[in-house]
Amino acid sequence: MKYVDFVDLSYKPKETDLLCTFYVEPEGISLKEAAGGVAAESSVGTWTELTTEKPYVKKLAAHVYGIDGNTIKIAYPIELFEDGNMPNILSSVAGNVFGLKALKNLRLLDLELPKALLGGFKGPQFGIVGIRKLIKVPKRPLVGTIIKPKLGLKTKDHAKVAYDAWLGGCDVVKDDENLSSQKFNPFDDRLTQTLEGRDKAQDETGERKVYMVNITAETTTLLKRAQAVVDQGGEYVMVDILTCGWSALQTLRDQNFKLVIHAHRAGHAAFTKNPLHGISMKPIAAVARIIGVDQLHVGTVVGKMSETKAEVLENIAVCKGEMGGLKPVLPVASGGLHPRLVPALIETFGADVVLQAGGGIHGHPDGTVSGAKAMRQAVDAVLVGKSLVEYAKSHRELALSIKQWRT
Repeated sequence: MKYVDFVDLSYKPKETDLLCTFYVEPEGISLKEAAGGVAAESSVGTWTELTTEKPYVKKLAAHVYGIDGNTIKIAYPIELFEDGNMPNILSSVAGNVFGLKALKNLRLLDLELPKALLGGFKGPQFGIVGIRKLIKVPKRPLVGTIIKPKLGLKTKDHAKVAYDAWLGGCDVVKDDENLSSQKFNPFDDRLTQTLEGRDKAQDETGERKVYMVNITAETTTLLKRAQAVVDQGGEYVMVDILTCGWSALQTLRDQNFKLVIHAHRAGHAAFTKNPLHGISMKPIAAVARIIGVDQLHVGTVVGKMSETKAEVLENIAVCKGEMGGLKPVLPVASGGLHPRLVPALIETFGADVVLQAGGGIHGHPDGTVSGAKAMRQAVDAVLVGKSLVEYAKSHRELALSIKQWRT
């Protein structure tokens, strides 16, 4: 079969087809041939005629069923994929095709699995409803922080920063994505001491507090760390899902630990930042939800990260929209946040969000406790319909915060 044979604009996708949307820029060939080349090389075709091809193979061919400018839509028969095997799925639709010489640029924009394939994965265990039930915060946005500095603190000081953040009003505290079990802050000691701080903060504030300890490691070690969290009464784990890999994430989810999985997307920009090539965040978010994370970093619009509002809204929709009955994922906003940005964040995300400020809490002039108070006060101001400036007149911590960070 030639590349153009994989283009059939009259094809109507079946309910069982896996659907992908790509942005394509050809290099020396027509757009139609380039589109067919993507479908061919990601299903049953190749660059030349074959003597080994059998008539029945053609029934498994992918079909380009839509071309709109440089955007193409491809339908893949479900028979091409192994049930419950995400690496197999992604090796097909997001594999060698990115390296074809005949393509100047190729970007995977969207990925939709049929319900029959979704059934091979567990999806989120808790989701938004389960997380709110656990934390006992039924409506408002959750307030969180990341321990800063991200690396270098000794265990005792790390646990103290976490305690201060909880005392000031944070619901959740998490490790930074590159903190694992370094000598200055070993995992086991950090888990024990920080959970002790959580318990103390809960007793003193009367609020539920959770700690997202980073268990990212080789899969065997990752599972041992997850078990340690369970054994010590922890309720959350954090995983760097892209650097760990989808297989490790699925292995973790399949253990059915009673743990909320917080997904950090460290490394995503290597795939997502170039708007013409790679993989957008939307399919990454979809895969994470399908495998079974409960909350996921999706961008901020404001802050220090580069995603547009349209992209962030798209990511939020993937987390929360209908997906074969899978529970919705709680979106997380993180990266250069501080109290002044809270109104814009809530406007974009609504109430179902974790607002995570690192430097925007620990950089407060009066320290972490006041920084956490300021973040909670900013949320409260929005919920009662007051401007931050007005609310700050009777809330010193917020007043200092909006003076400290003006943009």
